[in-house]
Amino acid sequence: MTKSLRLDSLSRHFGGLQVLQDVNLELSHGGIFGLIGPNGAGKTTVFNLITGLLPPTAGRIEFNGQNLVGRKPHEITRMGIARTFQNIRIFKDMTLLENVMVGLHAQLQYGSLGLLASSRLFRSEERRARERAHELLSWVKLDGKAADKADNLSYGEQRKLELARALATNPKLLLLDEPVAGMNSSEKVELMIEIRNISERGYTIFMIEHDMRFVMGLCGDIAVLNFGRIIARGSPDTIRNDPQVIEAYLGREDDEASLDAAGVAP
Repeated sequence: MTKSLRLDSLSRHFGGLQVLQDVNLELSHGGIFGLIGPNGAGKTTVFNLITGLLPPTAGRIEFNGQNLVGRKPHEITRMGIARTFQNIRIFKDMTLLENVMVGLHAQLQYGSLGLLASSRLFRSEERRARERAHELLSWVKLDGKAADKADNLSYGEQRKLELARALATNPKLLLLDEPVAGMNSSEKVELMIEIRNISERGYTIFMIEHDMRFVMGLCGDIAVLNFGRIIARGSPDTIRNDPQVIEAYLGREDDEASLDAAGVAP
């Protein structure tokens, strides 16, 4: 399969603290890939490096064969990488439709003249954006609330709105940072179905998540990060039975009980 994302000997140091050490990962086009590991393992730092929020100390990041190192976050977004955050970042005083259209405006074809004059192109592009925004909201079952203020949504719905807005940038690769953090069980099930449907529409998804049942239920390929290094990679079955993963992430005193508690026991 064609490679979508490649991390080559990637490292990031903060002073004397080595957060990531010689990380090598390759993701192919399509499918859902998971990155798991204990708190402080460096997972979010990986996303921050990919999206240009931080520069690597060493190593290379390639997306569809192009080097990402040194590029600005907005340039990386235009190249086809979108992201959600662990801490929700939506415009709470705007409607759901307006939130999604913020992500769409970079895709529109009108220029400054179209903005100044109520031109046919401007009206056509705005109509197209609104239709696309409604479509994306329907993907996450929020189209019925398009005119509502985002601040009126439940926590789980706000996470879904952030996902729809990320999709509005027309990404080839979607990075999800703790997508079900703070959600209840029913909300998690709903989001699992919606993420699977998004993947089936051709998007490549790269996910960080602590909820092991959610990860194991969605991801066909999983890597485990511990103390800034990749210690395992493989299918859910491979990961749940890996001795290093059990010791580093799921607990060493009673491995079987730890796996049961995580909801992933064989």
